[in-house]
Amino acid sequence: MSNRINQFINKKFLIYAFGIFFCYSYYGILQEKITRAKYGIKREVFTYSMSLVFVQCIINTLFALVQIFVVNRKSEGQVHDTTTHFFYGFSALSYLTAMVSSNRALQHVSYPTQVIAKSCKPIPVMIIGVFYARKRYSILKYFFVFMIVLGVGIFMYNPNKTSGAPIQQSRTFIGELLLLLSLTCDGFTGAFQDRMKSEHGTKPGHMMLWMNAWSSLILFVALTITGELWQFIDFVNRFPFVISFILQFSAMSAIGQLFIFLTITSFGPLACSLITTTRKFFTVLFSVILFGNSLSNQQWLGSGLVFLGLSLDMFYGKQPPIKKPLL
Repeated sequence: MSNRINQFINKKFLIYAFGIFFCYSYYGILQEKITRAKYGIKREVFTYSMSLVFVQCIINTLFALVQIFVVNRKSEGQVHDTTTHFFYGFSALSYLTAMVSSNRALQHVSYPTQVIAKSCKPIPVMIIGVFYARKRYSILKYFFVFMIVLGVGIFMYNPNKTSGAPIQQSRTFIGELLLLLSLTCDGFTGAFQDRMKSEHGTKPGHMMLWMNAWSSLILFVALTITGELWQFIDFVNRFPFVISFILQFSAMSAIGQLFIFLTITSFGPLACSLITTTRKFFTVLFSVILFGNSLSNQQWLGSGLVFLGLSLDMFYGKQPPIKKPLL
């Protein structure tokens, strides 16, 4: 009997792992295809990062509604959400700023660079946790984070950078600033989500629903004011085939989030972190193979240090942080 249960659990784990791998690997391929392709005779570039995130947030909102009112109601019944919209609104603002900045950075840096930089997400979360939430972390945690920082530094450092074309130098610098902004906002999003969970016990489905709903509202206002919405509509009218890519991109994001929630619920955050970290490495590999984003030996070394630091942190750095007593 126990063998059958173990076989079922292993099959379930493999299904969830495959779902995360497939959804986010395909998500990464579509993201690079949409944002870095040249369109039409004039070789136009897709520059509508806010619009792309807007569609993604709408699909995520609809998906979360189905999850809450169909799936969760059947399994757990309706759960009352006490989280204030103040938290949802500010976390949505930092969440969508991180996403838009990350997407826009792809206009200036390669996709592997974006993936490696975004792998540093634990760093701003940790820094803001220390100064904002007064948390303490173990020495091992600091060491693993240092390893990640060192790996990113090796990956990003280019000794011939000053000898390149000024325009390319400027583009790369802008891309790096956008990634830094994205990481900073990731840190604030993590801080808001921690408070929502600790003070209100916010469920993943409600968090996904209201963060994406608020993000959709904020983006709609921003798109209308800036005029990007009409430019985006004109672009997809001229290149209608891109609509299919955008809808697939958004669907992969929503389904991938579901698999992540299922993995955390069934097997815990450690198993989920193992899957997502491994997936990031293969995302870089697929980008190199499919889009010709070749990496130097130095960049492979930096990538290795980043993923090694993330992997060690998963296994040895997961002790819960301790809040410092107020003086």
